[in-house]
Amino acid sequence: MLTLHTADAVLAGVPGAAAVAVDTGRIAALGPYEELTAAYPTARVRRWPGLLTPGLRHPRAGELLEWAYHPDPREAAELGTEPVTGAALEALAPDGARWGGSARRGLQRLLAHGVTAVTGPFARPSVRIAVSRAGLRVRDAAPGAGPGSPDRPASLDPIAYAPPETLLDGPLAVGAPADFAVFAVPVDEPWPGALERLGAASCVATVLAGRLVHRRS
Repeated sequence: MLTLHTADAVLAGVPGAAAVAVDTGRIAALGPYEELTAAYPTARVRRWPGLLTPGLRHPRAGELLEWAYHPDPREAAELGTEPVTGAALEALAPDGARWGGSARRGLQRLLAHGVTAVTGPFARPSVRIAVSRAGLRVRDAAPGAGPGSPDRPASLDPIAYAPPETLLDGPLAVGAPADFAVFAVPVDEPWPGALERLGAASCVATVLAGRLVHRRS
């Protein structure tokens, strides 16, 4: 079914854009809400507060998924809720299956930050499988990107590492994959500053290949 996503503003090169029409995983149209509802009168409509942007690319996802263990909620009493790293991770010594579960939980947390693309490489087979099954796009590291540290895993928020305008994973365009996110930020001020100030945790919805994969409850 064709779906129309509308927000207070849409970051696209279309004057007055406030809606995105999605069909079979790709963007079918961009434009003012009134125009798209007239063009697609039977479309399902999803309304979001804030700014709709292309999905974000996380430049340190490899560290988050391979150098940190994301506990299962059932492990919270023993391990807490934050990623386990350093000596604690060494003592935990997860096997391949546990690394796969950790990666799946870590990916869900990334989706909740508007991330639709991750930077590899991923050395652990179970992590590679989790990334592939989740459907996130895998990108090469930027030239000159320095190494991280297993004792200091990357933040879930990609904006901690680069200005938001450099993290957009491709423009929104007709025919492109429907990968985007919506952030509850003011639209009456320059968007990079608003998003940098509030962070990617302000994400209220993430769409990947046309699927709603995160929605803030």
